[in-house]
Amino acid sequence: MAKVTRDDVARLAGTSTAVVSYVINNGPRPVAPATRERVLAAIKELGYRPDRVAQAMASRRTDLIGLIVPDTRQPFFAEMAHAVEQAAAERGKMVLVGNANYLDEREVHYLRAFLGMRVSGLILISQGPSEHAAAEIDAWDARVVLLHRRPDAIDDVAVMTDDVWGAQLATRHLLEHGHPYVAFLGGTEETPKSGDPVTDHVEGWRRAMQESGKSAEGRYFQAPYNRYDAYQVALKLLAGPERPPAIMCATDDQAIGVLRAARELRIDVPGELAVAGFDDVKEAALTDPPLTTVASDREAMARAAVDLVLDDGLRVVGSRRERLRQFPSRLVVRRSCGCGG
Repeated sequence: MAKVTRDDVARLAGTSTAVVSYVINNGPRPVAPATRERVLAAIKELGYRPDRVAQAMASRRTDLIGLIVPDTRQPFFAEMAHAVEQAAAERGKMVLVGNANYLDEREVHYLRAFLGMRVSGLILISQGPSEHAAAEIDAWDARVVLLHRRPDAIDDVAVMTDDVWGAQLATRHLLEHGHPYVAFLGGTEETPKSGDPVTDHVEGWRRAMQESGKSAEGRYFQAPYNRYDAYQVALKLLAGPERPPAIMCATDDQAIGVLRAARELRIDVPGELAVAGFDDVKEAALTDPPLTTVASDREAMARAAVDLVLDDGLRVVGSRRERLRQFPSRLVVRRSCGCGG
């Protein structure tokens, strides 16, 4: 059977191939509703399937968005990737996902691969300082939007949460329960890098401690961001002679590990230990006890990132375009902090 072409669709619909193209690509020119219906009916009747490869070669762009994340095994990144995929689908785009696995060379590998595929744009949840990624981005003519994290090396537009305020809210809430201090479970680096959300979480924690007249000295503990390794760190910390009365965690995944360690050590949460996390992953509502945490609007952030990577979408402030879209944080109070309900 002969392959159905765009010319066949145009003949059956009684229009030009250019109009068929406008309908298929939803532009760049408008098509009258009645004409659009005739074209769509012809496409359905003939079973026409557009040649996306040929379209990409002609336009030097595909209907794909590249998304690079540190690790989709972590619930926060998995939920963010899902939100990006949903937002992209609303715009008629598909998403290619690459896991950098917290490795600089893997991040650069996916940058080269996706940009080489001529994606319509690239959304990067950076895994580190990203100097090599910055050099790779500069070498390509591509629109890149940073999501969740803004490393100093990359000067592209960014969509982020107000992480400082979120951590400050959660720490202040724990202190209001009467705890003498709140410990912080951060990342594996003693001094987190600029542009890292965990750096902002630490800053928010320090601010809340300072405004309450509490010392943060010696109360910052390092742990990997995943629950399994955080659980091992928490076992040692909670079994030690100076067990903290309350712990603010940089991620919900870490907090889940802390809750597991506390249960194993028969430490009552929240009676003997208050715990709070950050991210409000869906599992946070199902832990025992349910986890108090900090939430951001992931769906709105993902939609903003997709809009920015496909359009200009940036407000002009004075004579300059804004470089940052920041979304507010909010405290989600559950029982792990000591509140009822």
